[in-house]
Amino acid sequence: MNVLTIPSRFNGPAGIGNGGYVCGRIAAYVDGRATVTLRRPPPLDTPMEVERDDEGAVRVRHGRTLIGEAVPSPAGPLEIPATVSPAEADAAAGGARYFTNPVFPDCFVCGMNRRPGDGLRIFPGPVTGLALWAAPWTPDPSVAGPDGRVRAEVVWAALDCPSGIAAAEAAGLDGGSGWDTAILLGRMTATTLAARPAVGDQCRVIAWPERRDGRKLTAGSALLGPGGEVLAVAAAVWLTVPRPGQASAAQANKAVRASKSAPAAEGAR
Repeated sequence: MNVLTIPSRFNGPAGIGNGGYVCGRIAAYVDGRATVTLRRPPPLDTPMEVERDDEGAVRVRHGRTLIGEAVPSPAGPLEIPATVSPAEADAAAGGARYFTNPVFPDCFVCGMNRRPGDGLRIFPGPVTGLALWAAPWTPDPSVAGPDGRVRAEVVWAALDCPSGIAAAEAAGLDGGSGWDTAILLGRMTATTLAARPAVGDQCRVIAWPERRDGRKLTAGSALLGPGGEVLAVAAAVWLTVPRPGQASAAQANKAVRASKSAPAAEGAR
C-alpha cells in the first residue's frame, strides 16, 4: 500500500493542506487525466494510506477517514474565455478585494505572508474590461523537479487559489469590512496541455467565474507560458463555509465537517 504525506510547507488554511497541491498529489496515482474530490481537510505531516481499485479509482484515507478520492476523467480541456498580456497581468496583480483582508494569509499559493522562494505568491486581481482575474508568476527552483521544470502538483496548486478568488468575488462574498464567508476547494480537474514551465519562466495565471448553485461555486483557470501559450487548464468546484476569523484550525475543520447541506466534497483551500 502506498503512503502519501503532505509536508507542512504546502498548507492552505492553517494546519490543512492546500487543496490544489493535495489534488495534484492524489492525481499522480491515476493514469491520465483525473478528477479529484476532497472529502475532508487534508492533514499535514501525516501519513495517509492510498488505495487503488481495479478500475483506476484512488482513495486516500487517514485511518478510517476518507480524505480524498480521484477517478479518471474523460472530459476534454476547458474553453478559455480570453487571455491576457504580461502587462495586463502585472496591472491586475494584487487588485482583488480579498487581499485587503485575506482569509488565509499564510496559504502556500496566495498567502501574502509567504516569502519569495517559500510560497508561490500568486496574487490575482480583476482585469479591466474582462470577467477575468490574472496575476504573474515566475517559478523558483524550490518547486522544480530534477528536469528543472515545475512539478505537476505545483501546477495544480497554481491553478487552485486564483479560481477561488475569482469565483468568490464574482459572487459578492466579501462583506465590506471583511469577508464573512470563506470558500474551500471541493473538487478539481486539471489538464496539462504542454510542457510544464521551467524555473525562471515569466508565466501568468488567469481565472474566471462560471456559476453559483447554493453553496457551490464553479470556476476555471489556466496557466499561460511566457509567449502566451496555454500550458494547463483546470475546472474547480468551491464550497462556501463560515469564515474562520480568529478560530483555531481545529474549529475551522469542525465547521467544514458540520455543513450538512454540502455536496459530497468537503474541501480544502
